[in-house]
Amino acid sequence: MNSISFEEFKKLDIRMGKVLSCEKVEGSEKLLKLEVDIGTDSSTGSGLGKRQIIAGIAQYYSPEKLIGKNFVFLANLETKKLMGLESQGMILCADQDGEPVCLTSVKEVPPGTIVR
Repeated sequence: MNSISFEEFKKLDIRMGKVLSCEKVEGSEKLLKLEVDIGTDSSTGSGLGKRQIIAGIAQYYSPEKLIGKNFVFLANLETKKLMGLESQGMILCADQDGEPVCLTSVKEVPPGTIVR
């Protein structure tokens, strides 16, 4: 595993986000389209707001199981198109024997809370 500096780590904007809606991506067995509330940037007061995240977890999670739940997201990942849909971040998951396990918090925290 390659090491990164603390300065490089600080470039990652990792935040708690709340899944507002979730649906399967038409034509894909693997992808879910999530609408996520990423909250407000507490340092500037600017809203990061809602983001569309496309995640390859449909084989492991049904959409209705994710709605209303808080998870950890990478908010400043470069936008990417998947199946013609724009993904504006990434849900973070642990890998347990090849199966994604979405990361969450033990205590309820508001959307936009910075993870460090």
